[in-house]
Amino acid sequence: MIKNVLAILCLSFAIYCKPGLAGEEILASNFKLQDIDQDTIVLSSYKFKKPVVLFFWTTWCPMCPSELRNLNNVYLQLTKDKIEVLAIDSGELPDEVNDFIKKYFLAYRVLLDKDTEVTQSYAITGFPTYVLINKDGEIVFKDTYFPMAKYRKLLLNEE
Repeated sequence: MIKNVLAILCLSFAIYCKPGLAGEEILASNFKLQDIDQDTIVLSSYKFKKPVVLFFWTTWCPMCPSELRNLNNVYLQLTKDKIEVLAIDSGELPDEVNDFIKKYFLAYRVLLDKDTEVTQSYAITGFPTYVLINKDGEIVFKDTYFPMAKYRKLLLNEE
C-alpha cells in the first residue's frame, strides 16, 4: 500500500524520486533531439542494444565544467564497456554550447534540448544530473554525481 502511494506521488507530482523507490524500475522517456552537428538522436534506438548515460547540464552551472571533465575522463572506459554517453544541454543557444564544447574538448555527443521538454520529462530539478538507463530502457540511477564505483553493476549487471 505504502509503495503504491509513493509511486503515485512520484509520478503525479514529478518529485525527484530515485528509481526503484516504489519497488519497480521507471522506464526512460523516449526523446528525439539534435546534437551539436544537427544529427538527430532518438533514445529508443539504443533500447535492447546498449545502456545509456544521460548527463543533463548547462553552461551557466558552476559544477557542470568539473563534471563534464570527469565524464570526459571516463568516456573511453564507458565506450569500452559499450555504454553510450549523451550530454544534454538544457535550454541554451547552439553557438553558446558549441563554444563551451570547444573550450572543454568534450569527446562525447552533446544534444541540444532547446525548449527543455526532455529536461522536464525527466523531472530534472537541478544541474548537473546523471541518469543511467539500462539496456531494457529502465532508469537505474539518477543523481548529481556519476556512480563510478557501481556503474558496471547498475548498467551491465556485473557484481
